[in-house]
Amino acid sequence: MFTGIVQGLGELTAVRQPAPDFRTHTVRLPEGAADGLQIGASVAHNGCCLTVTRINGHEADFDLMGETLAKTNLGELEEGDAVNIERAARFGDEIGGHVMSGHIMAVTEITRIEQNGPNHTVWLRLPEALAPYVLSKGFVGLDGCSLTIGEVRRDEFNVHLIPETLSRTLFGRRQAGDKINVEVDPHTQAVVDTVARVLASREAG
Repeated sequence: MFTGIVQGLGELTAVRQPAPDFRTHTVRLPEGAADGLQIGASVAHNGCCLTVTRINGHEADFDLMGETLAKTNLGELEEGDAVNIERAARFGDEIGGHVMSGHIMAVTEITRIEQNGPNHTVWLRLPEALAPYVLSKGFVGLDGCSLTIGEVRRDEFNVHLIPETLSRTLFGRRQAGDKINVEVDPHTQAVVDTVARVLASREAG
């Protein structure tokens, strides 16, 4: 489980791909993220839950299977690229964002970025399959960041970013056209799906 509060940026120091549908990423973790880390632990990379397979000081290895490479933006990364990093939540931790599973549901793209002084608004294409769960003032996970949804239109939505988010995460470097991992709020998904099933059963009856 994750909270969507990114701890910092990791850097890919090595990318090994022994097969077309398998990769190993070596990542230099941000300050403090390697403390107490153990093999088998879960670490979110751009919101995608990966398992630690090797530890060497402040660097750790993570294996990525074909499904991960195909369904997330991690398959496009190259040596030297940065990723948003979050260690798994522990019992007793403050939940500053919202509960996230680390299971990416779609990849979308930034359509435009609007900036007016410190105000930073990012617009993204709204994946049709996720549209029922993307609601104004609801939560969404974007590249592992827990964010509040602003405006929702027919085919796009936006989020508003504060300077701290821009400095701590990849969003400070993002541009129009960049691919972003999306995880919708599981509670919103559960409510929407339940209501849809109830209404469908009433119509069928």
